[in-house]
Amino acid sequence: MAHRLLHVEASPRGEASVSTTLAAHFIQRFRDDEPQLDVDRLRIWEEQLPDLHGALLSAKYAVLSGRDLDRAEAGAWDRIAGLIERVRGADSILISTPIWNFGIPYRLKHWIDLITQPGLSFAFDPQSGYRPLLLPRPATVVLASSGDYSTGPSWGRPDLASGYLREALRFIGIGEPEIVLAGPTAGDAARQQTARAEASGRLDARIAAHRRAAQ
Repeated sequence: MAHRLLHVEASPRGEASVSTTLAAHFIQRFRDDEPQLDVDRLRIWEEQLPDLHGALLSAKYAVLSGRDLDRAEAGAWDRIAGLIERVRGADSILISTPIWNFGIPYRLKHWIDLITQPGLSFAFDPQSGYRPLLLPRPATVVLASSGDYSTGPSWGRPDLASGYLREALRFIGIGEPEIVLAGPTAGDAARQQTARAEASGRLDARIAAHRRAAQ
């Protein structure tokens, strides 16, 4: 059976994006190992993501309260279930994104908010608390930034994206992602080249680890 990879592409810059380019490198190396690799490419800026209001918001609170959904709510909830099923059906996940204003692009946050839903990707019990409903699987995050966060804050600016993505994926059950930093993407050309080469090397090592696990 072909390995299914869900690629969540969060940069709006297409091939001009460092995170997208590195993700393409990762996918090609993966395909070299697994020619039948099935890539489900979810382009955040092109995907018609529903707004979290109206019938959808009402459906969420109906689920939380245990009330039956009406027709409009059920239709809205089915759209959410479809987005989560793309995650559930993936053998591994790749997220490629820039850092924007210390965090992630708002469209990526929107997608995470949509797939983090009671009864679909997490459960809550007043006695035991929260419980993830998705199963762990390999997850890789390519995180590009104009600054260099490899040793900590960049010129005093924090990296809030890495921590948020780790906790968001853990919460629904995906588990601990491998964060591959790619920065700086601006400034000194030699430093940019070194950073990109180091990120490519880490992605290659990720593929090698997958190969060993599959043997």
